[in-house]
Amino acid sequence: MGLWDKLINELIDIIEWTDDSRDTMVWRFPRYQNEIKYGAKLVVREGQAAAFVNEGRLADVYVPGTYTLTTQNMPILTTLRGWKYGFNSPFKAEAYFVNTRMFTDRKWGTKNPIMMRDAEFGMVRVRAFGTFAIRVKDVAKFIRQIVGTDQHFTVEEIGDQLRDLLVARFADAVAQAKIPVLDLAAKYTEIGDQLRGRIQADFDPMGIEVALLAIENISLPPEVEGAIDKRTSMGVIGNMGAFTQYQTAQAIGDAAKNQGGVAGVGAGLGAGMAMAGQMAGAMGQMNSQSPPPPPPIPQQAAFFVAANGQQTGPFDVAAIQQRIGNGQITRQTLVWRTGMAQWTAAESVQELATLFGQVPPPIPSSK
Repeated sequence: MGLWDKLINELIDIIEWTDDSRDTMVWRFPRYQNEIKYGAKLVVREGQAAAFVNEGRLADVYVPGTYTLTTQNMPILTTLRGWKYGFNSPFKAEAYFVNTRMFTDRKWGTKNPIMMRDAEFGMVRVRAFGTFAIRVKDVAKFIRQIVGTDQHFTVEEIGDQLRDLLVARFADAVAQAKIPVLDLAAKYTEIGDQLRGRIQADFDPMGIEVALLAIENISLPPEVEGAIDKRTSMGVIGNMGAFTQYQTAQAIGDAAKNQGGVAGVGAGLGAGMAMAGQMAGAMGQMNSQSPPPPPPIPQQAAFFVAANGQQTGPFDVAAIQQRIGNGQITRQTLVWRTGMAQWTAAESVQELATLFGQVPPPIPSSK
């Protein structure tokens, strides 16, 4: 530093910082031998904070405002120096200005795909990217833990570390959310809130706050997205047979406009229709709209009947009804079928009890 610069600095009695950059987080005010005059003016603008470091120790921190540097408003520094009765000579201290505004448009993204388990697709790989914004919320902690003695600290010096921490926590947030892959697009805000809460615990020791965090996209590998697109297209087409007929009619109309007419493309069209028929048949079998085959006709229960101490049968319900009509089976006749624990009177069996009411009474004898 030249003699003229030395004299100029000795005459400066205003400490301020007019930031014209967009990436500076901390800037150290330049002073000749770090000497600050007693009674100097300190100007801290909105979006800034000022901190004084004396003999390697962080002293006073100032919020936005204008201050006259005296023992009255520098309590910690004057206590460290032991100036109980004030001072009139210059004192040595380092003045750091900290940018407390929000640093926006910070990009983040996964360098490699993240494996996750999905209920519908099984194991899938996803990528994600978005933006976030940070700001210094604890000036003293930020200077102690991150800046140190750096006279010009920019956001790029810590940007990669913050980005890596955020990506590492993204996998945890997605896994805990347990959201199906196809529903992720509708849950960006929910996942972002979980991710912001997790990453803030990592940023707190550095004195940094995650002001904003946005997930712009969560994507699957191109081959998986292609398969989903095909599946969607098939669902939109619906009836494959009707679609094939429509395509065939369109082809005939286009062929009629050609020089050879329909006859010129007859062979190719015939082969195409045959192939379309095979495709329609195959798709018809796969079409979920086809009605299922009817269930098998239920079989009537077969009963064994006790007659004269002998087992007869088995007889179906129709045969039982016939024997009730001719008197071979009465209400007290013992019957049995598969599933019954023991022989039971016919009138006590639900399937047979109603048959006795259907038998006409005996014909009265004529007198």
